[in-house]
Amino acid sequence: MKILAIKSSGDRTSIGLMLNDEINSFSMDHGRKERPNWEMFLENVGHKKIFNLHEIDLFAFENNQNSYTATRITASYLKGISIALKKPLISIEDDTEHNLEIDELLIIARDKFLSTDSNKNRFDPKNANPIYNNDIKFKKLDE
Repeated sequence: MKILAIKSSGDRTSIGLMLNDEINSFSMDHGRKERPNWEMFLENVGHKKIFNLHEIDLFAFENNQNSYTATRITASYLKGISIALKKPLISIEDDTEHNLEIDELLIIARDKFLSTDSNKNRFDPKNANPIYNNDIKFKKLDE
């Protein structure tokens, strides 16, 4: 099974590739307002050298409560790929006390997917949406 997962906490982004039981990962710290160069992240886990995106069986992202914007960007990127390739996408809820590492995220995604007998319909990319548990209070510009 081939799984590609991405997580971002706003100032750190990680990507991981699971090929059967082997995991290859890459992480990078960056400014909160800087957005990752996805192509560079993919290259660092072997894209076009050891795998192509159409070979991925499952895509996953961490629903991280530390940065809603980073999570939405990551989810949107993987949704686009998943829909284009007609592949399943899973959102993995983070545990804010623990903050999952990318290898843990890959294992959880694999186990959840396999526990459903690899039923791709349960992981329709259209249903994999980031959820923010806290009530968001926006400040109006006029106030």
